[in-house]
Amino acid sequence: MERVTAPAPALSPAADGAAPGTGPVLGPLRIGPIVVETPVVLAPMAGVTNRAFRTLCREAGASGGDDPGLYVAEMVTSRALVERNPEALRIVTFGADETPRSAQVYGVDPVTVREAVRIIVAEDRADHVDLNFGCPVPKVTRKGGGAALPWKRDLFTAIVRGAVEAARPYGVPVTVKMRKGIDDDHLTYLEAGRIAEDLGVAAVALHARTAAEHYSGTADWSAIARLKETVTSVPVLGNGDIWSAEDAVRMVRETGCDGVVVGRGCQGRPWLFADLAAAFAGRPERVRPGLREVATTIYRHGELMIEYFDGDEGKGMRDLRKHMAWYLKGYAVGGDARRALAMVSTLAELRDLLDALDQDAPYPGEAAEGQRGRAGSPKTPHLPYGWLDSRELDAEHEERLREAELSVSGG
Repeated sequence: MERVTAPAPALSPAADGAAPGTGPVLGPLRIGPIVVETPVVLAPMAGVTNRAFRTLCREAGASGGDDPGLYVAEMVTSRALVERNPEALRIVTFGADETPRSAQVYGVDPVTVREAVRIIVAEDRADHVDLNFGCPVPKVTRKGGGAALPWKRDLFTAIVRGAVEAARPYGVPVTVKMRKGIDDDHLTYLEAGRIAEDLGVAAVALHARTAAEHYSGTADWSAIARLKETVTSVPVLGNGDIWSAEDAVRMVRETGCDGVVVGRGCQGRPWLFADLAAAFAGRPERVRPGLREVATTIYRHGELMIEYFDGDEGKGMRDLRKHMAWYLKGYAVGGDARRALAMVSTLAELRDLLDALDQDAPYPGEAAEGQRGRAGSPKTPHLPYGWLDSRELDAEHEERLREAELSVSGG
């Protein structure tokens, strides 16, 4: 894949006083005993960050620097893990060469979350556990889960405490990923950050939007800066609107955060991690793939998907389909070819469709950059009746929460 030298971004001086662009932009990220030289985390995304996609991202990151970063598996629900659901166990099964292994747990019942974390650490399934308090999906928030949960501070406290206590004997660090709050009138992130820090988490990450904003508008990076001022003893990670390596460096410069979490920006673009590794090392080169290189990556992704699903070609190809529009964003590929790729069913068919593309087509420039996925529009959060009446959990809401552990995307 072609690497080109792009104009060096306007970087702030490194911590050691090095001039912009001549040395590391930021020091290593330390999450408990884990040290990540490139302070970048792949955000867990349901249906996206499985082992196949993580492999592509790690390989790209390693090609851009000495350390590939931290790559979090797609979210697993605590209830499904405790019940030994086969798909849940697949999610927390890592490749032999994956290190450190990072899993994200979603749950609303402190007892179940504690047990799920205990299973992960006692069975040596991961080296790091993240807790999801950022999901804005209505079918979760309407039952008090995800980004709605920190509003009930006693529940938030109980879940975080239980997870940290379950992981501590095994030396596995626990982190928290959250949003600013439910909406601008019900912000929770500063209080939640302080609680999590006091309970012994190893880091906190903030997606700088509220649940009401979903993925719309512009992430409020100033909130990341405020959280960094509030949480002082553990790393604070920033998330939201990182579409390029330059965005990541700018977030660090503007907020003082200790690292970045990249989600939608890498969809269909695992080579973004090579750019990030170079940028944080203070180097100007960036990956600008032509269509041939993109096609090669798509085919390898397909092979890895089949391997991930234990040789089930049909299942692997169906899962790959969602990635096609992301991979081909901005490239001169006709509608018929795009539709065919979005319906691919076998690896041989994938090979034929990719070979039929004009693989000599160069990198299309700005058309391939920028926002990935659908931003949508602000939405009134769906919450349990009376959820906002009190910061404490009552018996009725506690019962409803037991139904909220669903396999949905994180936030």
